[in-house]
Amino acid sequence: MSQEKVDRYKEQKKNRKKIMKQEKCKRYLGYTATVVVIALIIGWAGFSIYKNHEANKPVSYTEVDLSALTDYYSNLQVD
Repeated sequence: MSQEKVDRYKEQKKNRKKIMKQEKCKRYLGYTATVVVIALIIGWAGFSIYKNHEANKPVSYTEVDLSALTDYYSNLQVD
């Protein structure tokens, strides 16, 4: 049993750099995935707030009759 532990330790020591590199890569992938998910959540929340704000914005249009100005400008033209 103790020889088994010694063999396992030697194997781990032999591959330590490779194992550390894999763990580091997994850690960075986890950080990247977390940042992407957080950025998506923040972007989605901002877009939802913007859309909600735009939907609740009061719309006021004033219709203007420009026929009087058109008649006035047509009378100003000299032949």
